[in-house]
Parts: sequence; structure tokens; C-alpha cells
Amino acid sequence: MQKQRSEILFREFPELKKAYELSMMFRNCYESRGTIVEAKERFNAWYAKVEEKQIESFLVVADSIRLHEATILNYFTNRSTNASAESFNAKLKGFRGLVRGVRDKKFFLFRVAKLFG
Repeated sequence: MQKQRSEILFREFPELKKAYELSMMFRNCYESRGTIVEAKERFNAWYAKVEEKQIESFLVVADSIRLHEATILNYFTNRSTNASAESFNAKLKGFRGLVRGVRDKKFFLFRVAKLFG
């Protein structure tokens, strides 16, 4: 059923099919295991496809990824991110908002240690 809907949608909107293919190609860059060199090759192939398809929003995204490519490729060293640190930062911000700011820094850190430690 889903496949039939996508076929109809892509037939009616060919630009949407191009965008979908580019997004899946980008996603595949992350799904296959490999080294930084292999990831760089996959990104380069994706950049070439983006240039070929000429979809404005993807061109902007490709430029942004190129700009931060060195940092992005570090993910492929041991396939880890800073997501846990970002999550903890969000929790701290939420807690600080919940208690309406921090007056006593020592007491705040004590409460944080008790709650999240």
C-alpha cells in the first residue's frame, strides 16, 4: 500500500522523487560502516548527485556540510557523538528553568548531583 502511494506521488511530483533519492543517499552515508576515507568518498558522490539534480535546498545543505566536513567525518572514527552531553545540558537548562534560576551556586550543584548523579 505504501509503495503504491509513493509511486503515485513520485509520478505526480518528479522533483519530490529527486529530493527523496538524495535524502536516502545521504542517509546511506551514515548507515554503512567504514573508515573516514570511505565516508569522504560517499559524501563526494552525494555532492556530485546534488550538483546533478540542482535542487536549491540541497545545494544549500551540501555547502553547509562541506563547510563542517572535517568535524562531521570525526563521527566515523569510532561512531560516537556528543548526544549524551547535549542531552544532559538540556536537562540542566530545564531544571534551572524549573527552579527559576540559580542564586546559590553551591546548593544548585548539590541538587543537580543528587538528582542526576
